[in-house]
Amino acid sequence: MEFDLPLIWFGIIIFATLMYIVMDGFDLGIGILFPFIHNEDDRDVMVNTVAPVWDGNETWLVLGGASLLGAFPLAYAIVLEALTIPLLIMLLALIFRGVAFEFRFKSSAETKPFWDKAFMYGSILATFAQGVVLGAFISGISVDGQRFSGSSFDWLSPFSLFCGFGLMLAYALLGATWLVKKCTGNLKTSMQQLGKGLAICLLMVIAIVSLWTPFVQPNIALRWFSLPNLFYFAPVPVLVLLCTKALISSLNTEDDYRPFLLTLALIFLGFSGLGISIWPHIIPPTISLWQAAAPESSLGFMLIGALMIIPLILAYTFWSYYVFRGKVTKDAAYH
Repeated sequence: MEFDLPLIWFGIIIFATLMYIVMDGFDLGIGILFPFIHNEDDRDVMVNTVAPVWDGNETWLVLGGASLLGAFPLAYAIVLEALTIPLLIMLLALIFRGVAFEFRFKSSAETKPFWDKAFMYGSILATFAQGVVLGAFISGISVDGQRFSGSSFDWLSPFSLFCGFGLMLAYALLGATWLVKKCTGNLKTSMQQLGKGLAICLLMVIAIVSLWTPFVQPNIALRWFSLPNLFYFAPVPVLVLLCTKALISSLNTEDDYRPFLLTLALIFLGFSGLGISIWPHIIPPTISLWQAAAPESSLGFMLIGALMIIPLILAYTFWSYYVFRGKVTKDAAYH
């Protein structure tokens, strides 16, 4: 029995990327929400909801990047050259944010505002850079043969910048609904109210990006509006509308879990829409995942390691979230 190893590795990278978006998304979202919360006790509670798990969340980013390097070295080389600047900004922001996260626990009353700002701006900048990378990826990367043929600033476009803004809204909504699940009292009420506004704004951004995408990437337009693909894609916007409506309704109730789960569903719908739009290209619009794949022997050897490592990461993730389940109050201090 033969396995399509490039397809399996593509699935692993997609899974790792989705896990990162979900888990580090609400983590970054909490930093993005800092400007809306000025009470120091509430800010401490917000940070404490992710203190035991935030560094483990970024494991999925490392796994996705390492998998891309090992399984699709051509794609890795092209992406790294085309998107060096936003990727470097993202990594520096994540490092600065991580330092701020740890230092704010040990800081004095005089220096704590500085580390709060560092945590906030690091979260905002890292998220915005990720959105810019996503927008540039959707727009397509200029390739001549097997080499990047564009400019170092091809990523700098109105569409990419708007995608950066859109991802900030998505992560902020994830953060808000996570806090609804983890917090009580006035902070929970504030996040419920803020979440409703964020959900409406995100729906508008999704609509604008959906209308804009066919104009920046003609291949996607051809895929969307040709038959029978049009019938296959039609349920996606309907599901997005229904999911957003249910999300806003759930924020008017005392249900702690449904808003977060519905936000995850909304993120998944957007992610799946991207996937079916660019498939089977790993470097849209020209290089397929089979063209960019490493030799079969390398893919098979690495797969053995992946099948041992991924279950361990999943087990650790489940255990850490299980141990630190439940509500968080101002008296909780994980550091």
